[in-house]
Amino acid sequence: MTTRILTGITTTGTPHLGNYAGAIRPAIVASRAADADSFYFLADYHALIKCDDPARIQRSRLEIAATWLALGLDVDKATFYRQSDIPEIPELCWLLTCVAGKGLLNRAHAYKASVDKNVEQGEDPDAGVTMGLFSYPVLMAADILMFNAHKVPVGRDQIQHVEMARDIGQRFNHLFGNGKELFTLPEVVIEEDVATLPGLDGRKMSKSYDNTIPLFGTAKQLKDAVARIVTDSKLPGEAKDPDNSHLFTLYQAFSAPAQQAAFRAELIDGLGWGEAKQRLFQLLDDELSEARERYNGLINKPSDLEDILLTGAAKARKIATPFLGELREAVGLRSFRSDAVVASGEKKKASKAARFVSFRDDDGSFRFRLLDAAGEQLLLSKSFADGKAAGQVNKRLQSGEALDVREQDGGFAVWLDDEAVAQSPAFSDAASLNAAIERLRQALAPQE
Repeated sequence: MTTRILTGITTTGTPHLGNYAGAIRPAIVASRAADADSFYFLADYHALIKCDDPARIQRSRLEIAATWLALGLDVDKATFYRQSDIPEIPELCWLLTCVAGKGLLNRAHAYKASVDKNVEQGEDPDAGVTMGLFSYPVLMAADILMFNAHKVPVGRDQIQHVEMARDIGQRFNHLFGNGKELFTLPEVVIEEDVATLPGLDGRKMSKSYDNTIPLFGTAKQLKDAVARIVTDSKLPGEAKDPDNSHLFTLYQAFSAPAQQAAFRAELIDGLGWGEAKQRLFQLLDDELSEARERYNGLINKPSDLEDILLTGAAKARKIATPFLGELREAVGLRSFRSDAVVASGEKKKASKAARFVSFRDDDGSFRFRLLDAAGEQLLLSKSFADGKAAGQVNKRLQSGEALDVREQDGGFAVWLDDEAVAQSPAFSDAASLNAAIERLRQALAPQE
């Protein structure tokens, strides 16, 4: 069974060595698993909550995208995109906002922390609190629920947000699912084994402490940073304690067990700190040099990065666009064409078997989908230049004329006048494919 995993990266800074070891490297490794369907996105809408410097956000988006690609993310296997390139996400955010209780959002840790700080300082409780900060959990829920992620790896500070996404998704399912689970309820994956690297001063490596080691600076910048790592005052020849040395902790994060054992022994035997730092620099430079070249190449060709991210967005929207159409249907934002009514005021019998949903894409073209009685998508049409052309094809499919159904791309397509006008989703096996074709024929069969 394939497991869909989703991770967002907030675009407010430049990745450093701690980010690489703690988040980027394990995520890229996980994306290579045969049973993983990984979604990694630049959370640039979230960044607007924390940062009002447009230049910083733009630069961070560029640097983070280049970093993940330079370090080996396979965009053919994983789906890599910018949050802001998926217009379905803010629309879903609004649908979820309409079912999310204010009491639930009042309990969000970030909002409560801001309120508590204001109260301590004698200010208005909501001073400086934006609606972006207050509704942050709803946007995060939209990120997760849009793609029906099974697992969301997070640090402990983000557990509550995933739990809130579950609560909001469950509420939506209850109100609008009509017995169907529209949203998969995500599971939290706690990153217990993620490496937390010490910075230059021994505290957790963090920009807020100004103790980071650059990931893709020049070799000289890397060497200079390593030289600033704080050590004890023991001289060359004196035994060092590896277990209380954050220099050794850094070395451990990037070395093989045999290398670690040899380095430990040398420190105990009196290896000087200057030489130890040189060893660490060489280890890191060997690890990062090729990726550094790829990173600089990507940074210098931002148009190539743009193409990669837009391709990832198109891949993501193949899921998001039809799913949002289904959600719009569920809440009552339906096309009038799907609600054909006979003179008596009752719905046509045919509508019980199948329902056509028409919509307009962002590029202005017109499309429709066919849902069966259970709400499962049977067909998604091609794009039409105008609504009249889409309506004519829609009408012909409902007219009862013989269907020309052809297997195509793991699914099937319906042809009219020597042209494929609509296509099904892909199916995992022939039995599922044949069953879907039969459902299609039953759905479009003339009603007595």
